[in-house]
Amino acid sequence: MRILVVEDEKKIANFIKRGLKEEGYAVDAAEDGEQGYFMATTQDYDLIVLDLMLPKMDGLTLCRKLHEMGCPPMGRPPVLILTAKDTVKDKVSGLDSGADDYITKPFAFEEFLARVRALLRKREGSASTKLTAGELTLDLVTHKVSRGGKEIELTAKEYALLEYFMRNAGTCVTRTMISEHVWDMNFDSFTNVIDVYVNYLRKKLDNGPGKKLIQTVRGRGYILKG
Repeated sequence: MRILVVEDEKKIANFIKRGLKEEGYAVDAAEDGEQGYFMATTQDYDLIVLDLMLPKMDGLTLCRKLHEMGCPPMGRPPVLILTAKDTVKDKVSGLDSGADDYITKPFAFEEFLARVRALLRKREGSASTKLTAGELTLDLVTHKVSRGGKEIELTAKEYALLEYFMRNAGTCVTRTMISEHVWDMNFDSFTNVIDVYVNYLRKKLDNGPGKKLIQTVRGRGYILKG
């Protein structure tokens, strides 16, 4: 899942980016409201983490503009406001501007992650904390993956790639689609990194006698069949 963090305080932005990346998310960052608005309306994000006190365009204005127009091609992603403005009036204004959740600084990162997961589940239209594809199971909270009851150890990027496959199980996903959701905007889509990580997953998921889960669709991309 790909997340945009709009935060002008570099220390906080780097802390959030590092923590989200450790959880397997692809993360981009914007330092002001205008940059955040441009990125949100030209890139495909699954969630936006938004500060309110931003230079060039404040967070409330940005949130209202996104709420009014949507963000193609998947529609407006959920917005999680993360700000030091903690009065009831501030929270009401933030939620009324179109935000989906509101959390104040200082914050517990564990709670922040829980809210991120909840908003992403809501976007996917599922209340479940687990994804399944045949005998393959992925736990979105613990990040444990198992096939036929046997646990499989994955790196953060392998986990992120598998999560994207499982959210799109039965559908062919192209390399461009994978790069947009699993890697950040600095990723060079002309490299063979995606193919390398797909092979890593295959070695870990499909090394037994059972059905091969990740299949190549020649000339298009990959498909996960449960």
